[in-house]
Amino acid sequence: MRCVCTYIRKLEDMGIITDHGDHIIIMPGLHEGEVELQAHELIDQVISNARKRVVSDLGIADDEPFSRPLSSVKSYDGILGRETEDHEISNIDWLKIEEFTVERGKEKIEEFINTWEYEEAWLHCIDFLREEEDKYSMKYRYQVRWSIPTRRKPIPRATASVYFTIEVSKIKPGSYPVEVYYVFETNSLVHRPGASRFREIWLKNIIENKIMMMEVAKF
Repeated sequence: MRCVCTYIRKLEDMGIITDHGDHIIIMPGLHEGEVELQAHELIDQVISNARKRVVSDLGIADDEPFSRPLSSVKSYDGILGRETEDHEISNIDWLKIEEFTVERGKEKIEEFINTWEYEEAWLHCIDFLREEEDKYSMKYRYQVRWSIPTRRKPIPRATASVYFTIEVSKIKPGSYPVEVYYVFETNSLVHRPGASRFREIWLKNIIENKIMMMEVAKF
């Protein structure tokens, strides 16, 4: 019960639901969009933090064009989720900046997901959402939906989403790799490939919490 209560509190803070004690009202049409927005805002905070450190190290003023080669890029992911247990963490070779296309980004996310360990009953699909541009990079947003259909219920009652962002820098050389970040739905931890180990229970908790909430909610 503690897990679903935490989930409800998060949705209430986001304005998606109203908890009336004996029942919950879900605002129609808001849930998925607000959850996606929250995930991307978390990722953007991490990107912004890392970018400020890199730009500062390079001595580039905010209004100054990139004028010298990037000889060394440090990894500033201390605020990201990192594995604390002694486990091997799988990763893949991601695309170089000059190699990136939307479709190849989708293929690489699929390749990365295939390194995760999960039951065969899970199905997933990957959708490209949109691209966003700022001064220093292009950000490409993807959504991976997970579900477990069964013979009795071929249309699942709930799905779990993982939101990926592939950042393609405008200031790094084309031979450098793209940056990849992902967030599990309603979770506040930002992950990077190779830094944390996937756990199937994360997907299960999202779906179980949704189903439990449906049973006490009014639309």
